Amino acid sequence: MSSEAALTTATEPIRPDFGRNRLLQALVLWYAFFWIGMAIAPKDRSDWLLENLLVFLTVPTLVLTYRRFPLSNLSYLLIAAFLTLHAIGAHYTYEHVPIGYWVKAWLNLSRNHFDRLVHFCFGLLLAYPVREVFLRVAQVRGFWAYYLPLDVTLAFSALFEIIEGWIARMTSSELGAAYLGTQGDEWDAQKDMTAALVGGILCMAATAILRRYFRKSGRAKSPVKGV
Repeated sequence: MSSEAALTTATEPIRPDFGRNRLLQALVLWYAFFWIGMAIAPKDRSDWLLENLLVFLTVPTLVLTYRRFPLSNLSYLLIAAFLTLHAIGAHYTYEHVPIGYWVKAWLNLSRNHFDRLVHFCFGLLLAYPVREVFLRVAQVRGFWAYYLPLDVTLAFSALFEIIEGWIARMTSSELGAAYLGTQGDEWDAQKDMTAALVGGILCMAATAILRRYFRKSGRAKSPVKGV
């Protein structure tokens, strides 16, 4: 496949070529326009700014490291999907995302679970890019190529919960409550980390299953080769 169409994956050699990488160009345009749209008239501008601290750190890091350490298209696709969900939560505040209310009413739930969904997707969507970093930098293989990404993803989930707590304590009680989005659940942080853990486990399990399947089938030219 040409560089314009290839969905490169973690174990394939990656050359930085943004000018010919149509998928990466589409992801950048999609996220830029979507983020700008979600930045217009958010429900709580102060909470939006706090939520976007993650974006202000992550996006420049990805841009600055692209030349020296480009990730696969699949990793960038997963990161863009997570950041898209995060942009929705930042716009409405996680507690008040409309789709969360619809699901709450439909399933007769006690709270808006959109925040829990995003924590689950943190593990599901970001464990793979973390795995790619381990494969390329530390050249881990076998069991460790699946355990270490899961371990680091859970560690980052816990770190974010700690940072959120610090920031909430330094702001007003109203802003802190909106930022944390606990909705009265004293075990919210633990449940969020559990959701990220489950998502990460599913991601690594799917990666292992797909990798084994394509190895056995000998489909070397599969679009998910070298998952």
